[in-house]
Amino acid sequence: MSAAGSAAADVLAALRGRGLTLATAESLTGGLVGAALTAVAGSSDVYRGGVVCYATDLKARLVGVPEDVLAAHGPVAPETAAALATGAARVCGADVGAATTGVAGPSPQDGHPVGEVYVAVSLPGEEPRVRPLRLTGDRRAIREQTLDAVLALLDEALATEAIPLS
Repeated sequence: MSAAGSAAADVLAALRGRGLTLATAESLTGGLVGAALTAVAGSSDVYRGGVVCYATDLKARLVGVPEDVLAAHGPVAPETAAALATGAARVCGADVGAATTGVAGPSPQDGHPVGEVYVAVSLPGEEPRVRPLRLTGDRRAIREQTLDAVLALLDEALATEAIPLS
């Protein structure tokens, strides 16, 4: 099993152990997170689904990122990542949301350099956790590193004792 596959299995086991469900909102990863999670047998008992919202307008329309957040901060920002994670959980009816947004390249986007990425996790009863990343490598490498980072953030967040059991 790959490192991402092992990390996805660990996240799913942690969710299952706490009786929690998960949803994702992905931009630059374009479905890699959902694919890694659903590659694990039995994932359907905790993974509700996800939204690939590559275009900025879909972040608002499909996931519910507030227009004022997008207007003030743009699609590549910690505030947007937080709203994506919260929105994913809400629109998919899940307890936990995870999100990715950023620039995978090959060119900068709206003043943001290639490798500027934000991953976020929204847990019940907590403010979303956002991790800024400055990644290097080609487009494929940046997307794979983003997958690893969001799975790691999920794993860390789920290890926190403060999460209430459902």
